[in-house]
Amino acid sequence: MLSQLIKLLKACWLPSSNRYDNNGSDGVGRQEGLLWYKDIGKHLNGEYSMAVVQANMLLEDQSQIESGSLSFLDSGPYGTFVGVYDGHGGPETSRYVNDHLFQNLKRFTTEQNAMSMDVIRKAYHATEEGFLSIVAKQWTVKPQLAAVGTCCLVAVVCNGTLYIANAGDSRAVLGRTVKATGEVIGIQLSVEHNASIDSVRQELHSLHPDDPQIVVLKHNVWRVKGLIQISRSIGDVYLKKAEFNREPLYAKFRLRDPIKRPILTADPAISMHEIQPTDQFFILASDGLWEHLSNQDAVDIVQNNPRNGSAKRLVKTALQEAAKKREMRYTDLKKIDRGVRRHFHDDITVVVVFLDSNLVSKASSWKGPTLSLKGGGVNLSGKTPTT
Repeated sequence: MLSQLIKLLKACWLPSSNRYDNNGSDGVGRQEGLLWYKDIGKHLNGEYSMAVVQANMLLEDQSQIESGSLSFLDSGPYGTFVGVYDGHGGPETSRYVNDHLFQNLKRFTTEQNAMSMDVIRKAYHATEEGFLSIVAKQWTVKPQLAAVGTCCLVAVVCNGTLYIANAGDSRAVLGRTVKATGEVIGIQLSVEHNASIDSVRQELHSLHPDDPQIVVLKHNVWRVKGLIQISRSIGDVYLKKAEFNREPLYAKFRLRDPIKRPILTADPAISMHEIQPTDQFFILASDGLWEHLSNQDAVDIVQNNPRNGSAKRLVKTALQEAAKKREMRYTDLKKIDRGVRRHFHDDITVVVVFLDSNLVSKASSWKGPTLSLKGGGVNLSGKTPTT
């Protein structure tokens, strides 16, 4: 009797990423060293798969999937929300976005009683303002928060429409069947904001015509003001507000010239796509995945394998490619611990969302099950990696 009680208490106190539901499946995800994954689960519009692998000393990627009512009213609208937040300079901004963006979206959806591009844009701006207030309050004790930011990629499935919003260089790719051939092709849905893209550099030059150093080629990498690779983000307020471009912020971040206008923006690029019966799934992933896989490679991997474990399969394929580029064996890469691992690849987050056309068509009036899951929400331990 005592041993059974001890087992029960242990089960209650295990970290959430190590608990399973009654049938032994990964009810809230599983963890293997630096890899966290949820092989398969159900959302309002179909199924999903999710995985995160850590490379940084502190996990800077954050992610979530929410399904059910997208407002604070139980009457809907109903749908599925997915967010991938690729942090840089630290985990603080991506964690803040993981905790607040969806709540802000629900607030504005409740006010308008509908999902729209305007609702999503307002949610981004409210989240940006919320993090800015945190930076301002802690400026004297934690000035480095001003130099922490995150890319922010969001997908919302609602009323037969897929909304994609992006600030930064994470990416959303749709897998769509071509009727004539039956093949599934990859279609990029997101607009990226990385200075390596010529159109992004042109946009920066047009917005800052009086600043010839707005983008700088540094060590063969294009950077905004020689510091950061992206032109849009949440956070990074030292490049948005003049009052944070000064001491006590570390000298390596401070710009010599005063900021006349924001250098970066949190305004997302948003698009709408009416979901077609030929739309099979979409992939949301942080830049860490796309450094090693093309859009079509990723779509082929998902399409040509079982749904179960799709996200983990993409992550592992990317890690194998990362090892190959460094002329090392994948088995040796797996032995490298967090922190040092960042020299070989970035944190990688992948969410694969499968679309059931029957569920998509009726989800606007059908409540269905609710879902709330965060990937990598707890910093992964420094155990010997087994990915």
